[in-house]
Amino acid sequence: MSHQQSPSSPSPETKTDFQPEALVNYLQTHLDGAIDRQVEITPISGGQSNPTYFVNTGDRHLVLRKAPNGELLPGAHRVDREFRVMDALYGAGVPVPKMIRLEEDKTILGASFYLMERLDGQVYHESTLPDMDPETRAGIYRHKAEVLANLHKVNLAEKGLQDYGRPGPFFTRQIHRWTQQWELSKTREIPEIDQLAQWLAANDDGDETSTLVHGDYRIGNLMLHPSEPRIVGVLDWELSTLGHPLADLAHATAMWHITPEEYGGLMGTDLKALGIPERQQFEDIYLEAAGFTDGLTTFHHAFALFRWAVIFQGIAKRAEAGNAASDNAATVGTLAVSLGRRGAELLSSDKTPG
Repeated sequence: MSHQQSPSSPSPETKTDFQPEALVNYLQTHLDGAIDRQVEITPISGGQSNPTYFVNTGDRHLVLRKAPNGELLPGAHRVDREFRVMDALYGAGVPVPKMIRLEEDKTILGASFYLMERLDGQVYHESTLPDMDPETRAGIYRHKAEVLANLHKVNLAEKGLQDYGRPGPFFTRQIHRWTQQWELSKTREIPEIDQLAQWLAANDDGDETSTLVHGDYRIGNLMLHPSEPRIVGVLDWELSTLGHPLADLAHATAMWHITPEEYGGLMGTDLKALGIPERQQFEDIYLEAAGFTDGLTTFHHAFALFRWAVIFQGIAKRAEAGNAASDNAATVGTLAVSLGRRGAELLSSDKTPG
């Protein structure tokens, strides 16, 4: 049983990057008099870049998510965007928590923040979903594909999200962005990543298809129902924007190219025994639900692996510089090499992996 504290004097042991009393006062002012019992604030671990806390008061179970305190890079830690997109999606076939309130006055807790209802469920960081039976895994992966399709079918005008991202060819911008990121984060030569950057730029057709995209749609960002094979919440919308739906799908299917030891992936596992669909089967479920006929090509898979490789190289560089947890620096550095090579292998075979 967790320690409970009175609303007037939160526990001094609670580790927050804000004054707990300030949050209690805010809740008493803005939550319609719901603060009539103790308030309990519990930090949520998990490496999120935006500090996140469970907040329990009376029979209300909430989540507080805020930007870090201090000066932030332009466009980073946009908790207002997270709030906006989840608020728009509530009840639209994409399971998200119910949003309660966005607060952009930074003087209250030191940074912008929002409150949402807490969901009841589990988050797994291993794509193999250990401790589940094959039938449950199959149901979850089917629902995962269907939810992504629902996201990409959202009517932007109806939800007021027409201006949620930039118009124009998404892949063109992304290839440029991640190539720049690669140059900035390079700590050694990885020729395969250079090869991918050049090939992607040369094979980009400027497709301007645009939908709402999540940006990091993987098992670790999904909350699963405690006893039913379905998703109860899609979390971590930091990278959401308007973009190409197949970029989202390719990012989701990259886990079939990553081993469990590397980043909780699926490569090399007995998918049939696990009850998890093959990559192509997952894509087919998605395409049927989305109503699309054109699926993933070598270009999309290569782009996803290129992006993952550059992300891991960026983490490795920050770890080496002492700006990030360094206990896994060697692992993520190896991942940049491995995924760069796997992407380059697709180009040499020019064959869509299945």
